[in-house]
Amino acid sequence: MKTSIVFLLCISVFPGLSQGRVVREDETGFAECNVFFPGQVPPEGFTEPFHVKICQQYNKEPRFATLYSTKDKIPLYSAFKFTKPAQSGEENWLVEPQIDDPENDLHEMVHEADIGDTVANLGANQALTSDYVGSGYERGLLNPSFLNEEDFQVATYTLTNAVPLSPALSKSWHRDIEKVMEQALIPHCSKMNHLYLLVGAIPSSVQVKGKVSVPESLWLAACCDAPEGWSLGLVKKINDENSLADLTVRELEKQLLPGVHLFKGSCGEDKQSREKREAVFQVLSQIRSGEQAGTSNNRETKESGWVRRVAGIIATPFIKLLELIIYIFVELVKFVFYFLWLVVKRVVGTILGGVYSLWNGMVSYLKAVSMVLISIPYDVGRVIINIFLGFLQIVQDVLSLTYRILSIPVGFVLHLAAFPYHTICAIPSVLKDVATGLGGTFSLVIDATAAVLHGFYYLASHIVKRFIPKGSSGD
Repeated sequence: MKTSIVFLLCISVFPGLSQGRVVREDETGFAECNVFFPGQVPPEGFTEPFHVKICQQYNKEPRFATLYSTKDKIPLYSAFKFTKPAQSGEENWLVEPQIDDPENDLHEMVHEADIGDTVANLGANQALTSDYVGSGYERGLLNPSFLNEEDFQVATYTLTNAVPLSPALSKSWHRDIEKVMEQALIPHCSKMNHLYLLVGAIPSSVQVKGKVSVPESLWLAACCDAPEGWSLGLVKKINDENSLADLTVRELEKQLLPGVHLFKGSCGEDKQSREKREAVFQVLSQIRSGEQAGTSNNRETKESGWVRRVAGIIATPFIKLLELIIYIFVELVKFVFYFLWLVVKRVVGTILGGVYSLWNGMVSYLKAVSMVLISIPYDVGRVIINIFLGFLQIVQDVLSLTYRILSIPVGFVLHLAAFPYHTICAIPSVLKDVATGLGGTFSLVIDATAAVLHGFYYLASHIVKRFIPKGSSGD
């Protein structure tokens, strides 16, 4: 089950009660759901072993109580207190796994499609969605969702709170309950949170698909457990959807199982305000009279139905022609409006485009002017700086030229003064160099003379050795 929908179901086969746990013998009634009964005392007399007590909970809080018959597969009654009514929400029908399989680990209501094979004997003790499909009956809520606040409504869409009803009967029954609540019960109960309601069904021998019992009648018991309190009962026969009988709670109990007592405490008839109860019965009589008048009008309507059908056949061609004319007129009007819309759209678009272009031009012009105005101080500062830098450059050039002009005679005078010094200092070096040159020249002449003499000697000895023959040894 989705985490956003949390049901905690307290169930037991009489006399025990469980909340997804082992039943304790000391528990009585419907446990947490006893608050939906006057004096926290549930009805007495429903003692069959196939009667299952269910504490219907949502978001871990009790919402209403149900006594369920596993034999008839329908609830015998649902008990709840009046809360702020709201529009009916989305129907998300659920089943209770533990009714069929008490040992199952699923301790919360779940969608039937989500159970799979996890529950043994599913549908053995309760009705399923498949029992209603194609049967001609719908799931009529004993605790109607429209009598509950929005967050209470989810808890009402459970098959343990539904009985098989024809669509017409279901609609009629819920309409009757709504009228009775709005016109009779709520206005005559001084404390809304003390208005207790029991809505039940009496099973018949007729069954849907041989399994789910169709009620032979529906009943409502109401108790205003407040100063000047009162209680009353209503019964609606299944075979007459327009019937609605009001009676005392004691008279209603006689139509149920023997020994049944619905209310205890201040809701007992001996402690009620007779005037308040009579006022409520008077309003119920007026509601019933209005429904009877509506029934008579329905009969008259049926008798005159054939006249309307004949008139309808005759008038049909004219009606169709009128519909065609209206259709053509509507289409023409739509075309005219569409054409005007296109024209207006084009004109407005052109105007807006021109305004947009003008705005862009103005913005660009103002932007350019702003940039020029902003750049003026910058340009002036830059010119002043350039002038100052130019002046500094001129001063630098003048100083450089002056330095160069003055450096020429000074250098000449220094060189002229240094000439005698360098000349006198150079005489020893010159004499040394001259001596060195003369010595080198003399040495070179001697070396050259020696080399020439040595050459002549070598040449003469070579000629002698070649041309004069050697003498004999005796010579």
